Formats: sequence, C-alpha cells, structure tokens
Amino acid sequence: MKIYSAPLQGYTEAVWRNLHSSVFGGVDTYYTPFLRYERNEIRSKDIRDVERKNNTVSSLVPQIIASSPEEMQPLLQLIGAEGYNRVDINMGCSFILQAKRKRGAGILSYPDMVSALMQEVSKNKDIKFSVKMRLGWESKDEWRELMPILNDAPLCSVTMHPRLGVEQYKKSVDVDAFAEFYNECKHPVIYNGDILTLSNIKQIKERFPDLEGVMLGRGLLANPALAVEYKEEREFTNQEKATLIRAMHDKMYEELSPRLLGNTQFLSKMKPYWEYLLPDMLKKEKKAILKSSTIEKYMMNVNIALSNY
Repeated sequence: MKIYSAPLQGYTEAVWRNLHSSVFGGVDTYYTPFLRYERNEIRSKDIRDVERKNNTVSSLVPQIIASSPEEMQPLLQLIGAEGYNRVDINMGCSFILQAKRKRGAGILSYPDMVSALMQEVSKNKDIKFSVKMRLGWESKDEWRELMPILNDAPLCSVTMHPRLGVEQYKKSVDVDAFAEFYNECKHPVIYNGDILTLSNIKQIKERFPDLEGVMLGRGLLANPALAVEYKEEREFTNQEKATLIRAMHDKMYEELSPRLLGNTQFLSKMKPYWEYLLPDMLKKEKKAILKSSTIEKYMMNVNIALSNY
C-alpha cells in the first residue's frame, strides 16, 4: 500500500516537499496544492510551485481545481509544458470561496459539470488523471449519482475524503460511507481523512486490504515521520522526531529567510506549521513559538521546545 502526501494550501509547497522528502522520506508521491485559473491568469506563485526546476522529489503530481473544461485548459497546458504526465482534479476543497464558484467539493452537487470535466479528461491522451473528492457537498449520497460518470472516465485513481464539503474538517470521518464508495468504485481507491497515527494507517489497511494507498494531510504536518514510520513498521521516539524536525526546520529557515524579508513575512509563513506540528508538545512552549514577535525570539523558542520534547 502506497503513502501519498496530501495537497494543503499554504503548507505543502515545493520547499516543504523537497525538505520533507530529503530529511524524513517515506512518501511515495507528493501532490501539489491546487493550481487555479482566475481572471485570465495563473498566479505566478502557483507556476513557481510546479516548475520542475523548483522540485526535487522523485514523484510529484500537480493538482488543479476547475469548474469547466475552459478553466482546465490553461492549467493543463502549463503542466504539460513542464513535462508532467499526471494530473489530479480537486473535487474535495471545502473552502467556501472556491465552492461557491462550483469548484472543489462545490461541484459535487452538479453531475453535468462533473461529466463535462470527465469528457475533457477522456480527450487528453497524453496525461493520466486522478480525482480527489468528498462524499458530497451537503448530502453523503451525492457520490452515488457521480459514480457512473467517474467509473466510465479513464482515471488512474480516486482519493476519497469521507466527509461533506459543508462539514469542512468538523465531525468525524464516515468510514462506513467510505466502505460503500470503495465497493462501488472501479478505479484504484486512496483513503484520506483523519489519519494521525501509525495505528490509524494499520486499521484502514486492515479494513480495506485492496486500497491503492492512504493520503496523509494534517497527520503528516503534525508528525512528519508518519509516512516513514509506516515504511519501517515502528513509531519514532520523541527524540528521533525532534532531531529530524530540527534538521528540516533549519533547512527551511536557510531557504526561506532570504526570500521572506523581515519578521512579518517569515513569521507569517513559519508559525502556521506549529499549529499542527507536534500536538503533544508542552502547551506553554508552543504558545511561546506562536507569540514570537521577531525571528530571533522565534528561533530561540523553537530551539527550547525541540530540546525539551
């Protein structure tokens, strides 16, 4: 069973992916945060994130988000020009700004629009497509109407996050509903959602032995060793995790500090990682990191926290 790294906006960008792969490893394929086409352009930061010259991981799948074939075309042109032969279509994003444009999970209530995307998929013979989706936007049965459309499309896999779009990340994942989808889907299926521990991975694998793989999102941000723990069949000690996190963090500092000028830019980029990272660390030490007002104080507080972990 393969391990995939989920696309998380603002977190799993090229610098994080490259360093996670070199310091921790264990991930078979990384997915980029979604690219989108808006106001007749693709954001320059999104272009940089998928450019081959900025990525060193061995296997990378660009993800796109679109509500129509017209929105897909410029994204596919960019991805093709960079030499990729795999694309993932985001039909799971629950952010309301995307959903109200009938993108991400917002498209799940519109089978005709999903069908139009799948027809575009069928036309592109040089690219293999996959889909990442949820059970539905506001009904956990919405996937049922989409199943014939998806099964007929030439997809290489489907990743299912068994929540509704309107739930975002609230409530528990519906593993029983996932089981129904798993049994109906003709394509290789990847499980995504609330996998936080090695035990969680083993439980999913035991219940669904024919899974293509599991996709780790917030669980991998919280414990960057989670993928390699699965590969090595053991849990890392706190000291092992702290040592590797320090190595990855220091390299991120070296790469990002020249680009992000001043305290504000650097801290606004690095602090959000600590909202997920090592949830079992001392609360007062995590609070000190999140309240750091200068780079110097931030680095000092990170050093203290990792030394005590």
